[in-house]
Amino acid sequence: MKIHLIAARFLLILAALFGAQTAMAQNAAQGAAAVPAGPDMENILYLDLSTGGRVTIQLYPQIAPAHVERIKTLTRQGFYDGIIFHRVIEGFMAQTGDPTGTGEGDSDLPDLKAEFNPMPHLRGTVSMARTNDPDTANSQFFICFQPRYALDNKYTVFGRVTGGMQYVDAIARGEPPAQPDRIVQASIAADNKAVPSFPAKPAPGPAAGDEAVISVTD
Repeated sequence: MKIHLIAARFLLILAALFGAQTAMAQNAAQGAAAVPAGPDMENILYLDLSTGGRVTIQLYPQIAPAHVERIKTLTRQGFYDGIIFHRVIEGFMAQTGDPTGTGEGDSDLPDLKAEFNPMPHLRGTVSMARTNDPDTANSQFFICFQPRYALDNKYTVFGRVTGGMQYVDAIARGEPPAQPDRIVQASIAADNKAVPSFPAKPAPGPAAGDEAVISVTD
């Protein structure tokens, strides 16, 4: 009888230990699943602007794979380094990506087929420029200052600014601007390029005729 009791207790202990180990394994698995994945550095674009800082853009390969690949390819070729923002409209957007700075140029790569998607054109949205033909996006893109929903499903959204939007807001306006701002350096986060030194912008001088104006007070 005692032998049976001892054996029964031994089996209960084994069952308890097994149950505890199973629970620990499940908890560990749940804990591992709860740890958020790190950022996908391969799909983060940095634009270091002459306005004085780095703009971080999250790329969306899930909805615009060909356009994201094009941006990454040109970025790694150094194509965007030094290119100006040639068309900047207050309350609308800042456009860049033309090596000629005229709005008429593109890269030597073939044009892309449109990848229109439901992503809306919000403040900070990054979208491809094109002609009236939907399949003419190439290297030019624009960053929205404000929402512009009329562009939705007509232009390919491929990313959105997640940091440094103040440097986009500071881009000089004009078509083209009298003193255009530029992309000092474009890079993919995974490549770990250092932030460049930014050229000092000259202080604005007096407007034409201001030197002849004299303020007189009693």
